[in-house]
Amino acid sequence: MRTRIITRADIDDVEIRQLYESAFPKEEQIPWNSLMRLTETLSLDFTAYYNEEQFIGITIVYPRKHGKPVWFWYFAVCEEYRGKGYGQQILSQLKEKYEKSTMILDMESPEQVCDNSVQRKRRRDFYLRNGFRETGVMRSFKGVEYTIMIHGEGSFTMNDYDEIINELRAFWTAMPNAE
Repeated sequence: MRTRIITRADIDDVEIRQLYESAFPKEEQIPWNSLMRLTETLSLDFTAYYNEEQFIGITIVYPRKHGKPVWFWYFAVCEEYRGKGYGQQILSQLKEKYEKSTMILDMESPEQVCDNSVQRKRRRDFYLRNGFRETGVMRSFKGVEYTIMIHGEGSFTMNDYDEIINELRAFWTAMPNAE
């Protein structure tokens, strides 16, 4: 699978933007122009994945420094390619790339009563099959409950989560408003 690093220069890439805006609920999205600025300010690992020339999906990873866990922030596969093994291939590439790091992700809780509970359970099972485990740390944002999962050594606490949020908040606050 071929990869391409996405930078602010890709701000007008329609298929990447469409996947980002369609795969995640609006309340979970960072506005597109702000996200593209964050790729520089925060040094995000924003990657597009291709099977030959066919666009398959994206990941956005926050590669924290000093041995701290990396945060898998966004992971999406185009709807027509879901369930065909591409997500597995992408996750395997990420696990290889960050093999020396503990990896963290948050996902909509499969325990919350909602319209997409089957999808949430499938997503959790996908991560469990791929070596992630639940941390027992939960958070709530705009009425949606999230569970934190971890891959690698160690544990993860709410204090660890708060540390990540504070790091992101510091970058967000320092980021210039100019588009």
